[in-house]
Amino acid sequence: MEGSESEAAFDSVNLNPQLFINEVINTVDDLVDDAFDYFHQEASTCLKVEGTDRAQDLSKGVNLIHKMVQSNVDKRLVMWERYCLDHCFEVPEGFVLPKSGETPVDSSVCQNAICDPEVDAQLDSLRNKLTKVGEESAALNRELQLLEQQSASSNRLSALVNETLQLYDRNSFHEMFQEMVKTSSQLRMKTAKLKTRKAEEAKQNKIDKIYNRYKDSSVMNDSNGLSGAKLEDLQEFLDNLKTM
Repeated sequence: MEGSESEAAFDSVNLNPQLFINEVINTVDDLVDDAFDYFHQEASTCLKVEGTDRAQDLSKGVNLIHKMVQSNVDKRLVMWERYCLDHCFEVPEGFVLPKSGETPVDSSVCQNAICDPEVDAQLDSLRNKLTKVGEESAALNRELQLLEQQSASSNRLSALVNETLQLYDRNSFHEMFQEMVKTSSQLRMKTAKLKTRKAEEAKQNKIDKIYNRYKDSSVMNDSNGLSGAKLEDLQEFLDNLKTM
């Protein structure tokens, strides 16, 4: 860049690209040095090697790492410096700075130069499309929120139906159990009544048989009934009644 049109152009406006690059490089070197000084102090505090034989070993290790990092940084700064000189601070060929006293270019001319009706129309069309897309997106968001609300309501309804069915099942089982208990109780009552009736019928049949036997006996008189029976027969009749 030295002695080129770019250097002359920057010199004319009191700008020195190389000075800027050197200041950046020096700033980076200072930052690296400060970082490793801080690292050395923190390592010494954490390892508690201050005033011991290990302090020298720590310094050697930190310096070795510092040199390795600094070497890599210097290589990249060299490439960065070359890129800046070849591209960032290289003016186009034929570039001429306006001389002092010359009338600056009318800004309206520049504005008209970049105005293109076709481009403006395309931009307006894109703006309209973006507006429509935004409206459609808002409508879709509202519809999505509505669907989410409906889905939540449907889930709540389904849960309510399931709960109701479970409650109905429990109530049906309870009613069925009560009905079974009632039926069982009625069955026991009917069975007891049937047993009592059977026992009474059996007892009555026994009495009828005994009575008929003594009634038909030759020792009984038809006109007097039991009055003509013997004392032994009456006693036997009473004993049979007691055993029933």
